[in-house]
Amino acid sequence: MIRGGHVDLTILGAMQVSQYGDLANWMIPKKLVKGMGGAMDLVGSADTRVVITMEHTAKGNKPKILPECTLPLTGKQCVNRIITEKCVFDIVPGQGLTLVELYEGVTVDEIKAITASSFKVSDDLKPMGQI
Repeated sequence: MIRGGHVDLTILGAMQVSQYGDLANWMIPKKLVKGMGGAMDLVGSADTRVVITMEHTAKGNKPKILPECTLPLTGKQCVNRIITEKCVFDIVPGQGLTLVELYEGVTVDEIKAITASSFKVSDDLKPMGQI
């Protein structure tokens, strides 16, 4: 469906995302994996918007949003938005991360403390929308 251009949005999980939208979501070195699946196809279509939903940090409170991914890449500069339990970032091509929404009770300083990469804060920063 995506390869054929019938769907223009894909929502995936991730192990890491870089500040410029690189995505690592298919393996951890030295761990048994069955293969990368179809994620490379999903992020490889030029007209597809890629949204990542993930926990903000990994075990031990280690950041998953990094200046550069350390795990093998699924796609390069393919992510448009990151949604975590703490906030929402948009990724502006060539500029990097912009914080656009914050979960209720979370501060920008808290996000800075758990995000390894730098980011801008939107002039129109909003509370995270709830459905």
